[in-house]
Formats: sequence, structure tokens, C-alpha cells
Amino acid sequence: MILIVKHIDIEGPGTLGDFLKAQGEKFSIIELGSGDQLPADLKAFKAVVVLGGPMNVDEEDRYPFLKPENIFIQKVLTAKIPYLGICLGSQLLAKAAGARVVKSPVKEIGWYKIKLTSEGEKDPLFKNYQQADPIYHWHGDMFQIPSNGQLLATAEGCPHQALKVGTNAYGLQFHVEVTDKSIKEWSDAYAASDLEGRGSLAKSMMDDYWKYKKVFDHQAEQLYKNFLSIINVKISPSSN
Repeated sequence: MILIVKHIDIEGPGTLGDFLKAQGEKFSIIELGSGDQLPADLKAFKAVVVLGGPMNVDEEDRYPFLKPENIFIQKVLTAKIPYLGICLGSQLLAKAAGARVVKSPVKEIGWYKIKLTSEGEKDPLFKNYQQADPIYHWHGDMFQIPSNGQLLATAEGCPHQALKVGTNAYGLQFHVEVTDKSIKEWSDAYAASDLEGRGSLAKSMMDDYWKYKKVFDHQAEQLYKNFLSIINVKISPSSN
């Protein structure tokens, strides 16, 4: 069983959930923002995926679930359970491992390219990853790299794009899981804080989604396959 942790209803597993279903892979979703509780026992889970959200990792007074979530992720790291954090999930990984989360030099909203580091090029998570293609972002913060971490990907505007902690815990500052529904819902929900005065950006992001969709979905599926390989799950040939 794979545990998927949500923070807000509109930031779900997207294409990752679709991929896991197609593989016949069992997963359980809990939504902390709706009052779901994190499991006390990790034995039932072979991997943990932590998704995004509009909150900052340090807003524990405003979002009380963040404090127990930090402790939970530390337990996941101690148990060496494979972990994949997306956007906020990557920042929570860095915090749990002892690193700071700071403001990104550039607030990235839309489609940006990343560049794998030498470590990223060798890492199994990015096997066959085509870094020349743009990928979707929506974040204003950026994780720092913990002492036991490695920087796997960088970019011109936001230099910390992917990290690895230990042997099998990964964080991605960007979003590989988004769909057209995701972009529409996020644009509507976050317009006041992130898109104020930039109404045309929502349309251009959606136009670019359809422009990049085929290669973007292929890239996402490759990354999902790689993560399942890391947790020793056999990949169905039907997904090729």
C-alpha cells in the first residue's frame, strides 16, 4: 500500500493516481486539511507520497496538522520508507531533514525548464528523463539542501528544484501530476494571492498545457515508473 497525503482538496494526486490505478497498485489517500489523521503505524506502507498546498511549512499555528506531519515525515525517513514529495511535500521533506525553507529568488508560476545536476543524471528517479522539456510549477518558496541531502536538479530562477535525502526520499519543487482540471482550479483558488493583475497568465498556462501535454504526460509517467522501481514494484508492460 502506498500512502498519499493531501493538504487541500484541489491538490490531489492527478496523473499519479491515474498511473497507480492503471498499474493495479493499491494506495490510500488522507486529507489533512479535512481533519484526517496521519497513521501511527507505518508497517502497512511501502511508500509515502506527500502532495502540495498553498501553506508555508512554518505556518503551524494556522495549519495545526503541519507539526505532526513534520514528525511523521521524520519517522518515514528513520524507517527508510521510500518518499516522494511534490512542491510543498518537497519543502516538508527538507524541513524534516533539518534544512530551512526560504523564499525562492523567483516565484515560479507556469512552465519552466529544469536542469539535472551530475548527481541527478545518475539517480534512478530521473532515468530517461528529458530535461529539455518544460515542466509545471506553482510555488513561491524553495527548500534548502539538508546536510544528508543531494541537489538533483536546478534552474535559472529557482536553483533548488529536486533533492534526495538518504537513499530513497525525494522532493520535487515542480508539479508532475497536474491536469487541465488542476490548473483551472488552482488559477481560480489562488488568483487573489498569486495571479492578481495577471489574468492573462491563467489562460496562457492552460494553452501551454495543451501544447506540452503529450510530452509532459510522458515525462510524468517515466518518473512514476522510476519511483515504483525504486520501491521494487514490478511495472506492467501495458503502461509502456
